[in-house]
Amino acid sequence: MEDADFSDEFFAFVQSTVPSVEAAERLLERVRRGQWTAPDEATAAHVRTLERAWRERPVTLIRMIYALRDTKIRAFAEAFRLRKK
Repeated sequence: MEDADFSDEFFAFVQSTVPSVEAAERLLERVRRGQWTAPDEATAAHVRTLERAWRERPVTLIRMIYALRDTKIRAFAEAFRLRKK
């Protein structure tokens, strides 16, 4: 697995679909059991990349999931930040 496999589209997929490491584990378990099918080919490709990253580069994937989650939290907190006039 190369860094190029972590495309902007893959990051967007993970950010919108995989809110936590536990969610990634649950999704991949459903895929392994044949209990999940992709609604279209792009999603299936992203799930294959997720599965491959989980197998080959789990630490990188976990760090990415947490970093994307932290970005969402930071953006949410910024919305409530008081600004001086």
